[in-house]
Amino acid sequence: MIIKSAVFIKSITKLRDCPNSGAHDFAFIGRSNVGKSSLINMLVNKRQLAKTSGKPGKTQTINYFLINGQWHLVDLPGYGWAGVSKQKKTEWIGFVREYLLKRHNLYCLFILLDIRHPPQSIDLEFIKWAGLEGIPFALIFTKSDKISKNKIDTAVENYKNQLLKEWEKLPDIFVTSSANHSGREELLNFIDKINST
Repeated sequence: MIIKSAVFIKSITKLRDCPNSGAHDFAFIGRSNVGKSSLINMLVNKRQLAKTSGKPGKTQTINYFLINGQWHLVDLPGYGWAGVSKQKKTEWIGFVREYLLKRHNLYCLFILLDIRHPPQSIDLEFIKWAGLEGIPFALIFTKSDKISKNKIDTAVENYKNQLLKEWEKLPDIFVTSSANHSGREELLNFIDKINST
């Protein structure tokens, strides 16, 4: 897939405010500071489409982008620790959960994982929840440029082994780096394939 256009549409905190164009949603979520904004910018080849920050919890709304005039890239607030109040975290959990459970246009949720770290309980719990709720999802490992090829293979294998303790079939898995654009073509081709079915 060639990205010809990537346009910001709107930021929302209510399900009713989602675009009603009928275009497919491909949403991205992960723990705070997993590299989500950098990955989104890498995918669409725009440096500041999604705002990056060294401070966790930068994304506080559901942000919609229209890609090639055909599908939505949806930037969701991160889960886990963020430098915000408990009340604000509760609000985030509420509207993100509503989106994930009730948005009929959601065709795939990409769950981002920092490949430098072993499987984290918060990620495993979220993955399990998504599976139990029947949310279609795939896993994206980020920051693969930060470790060696051998460590990448070991990290992915460790995650697969952990998931297979509870899953009969593994989700699609992608290994990416925003720094060197690795995994970009595979991920865009995956989205293109879903859009074509």
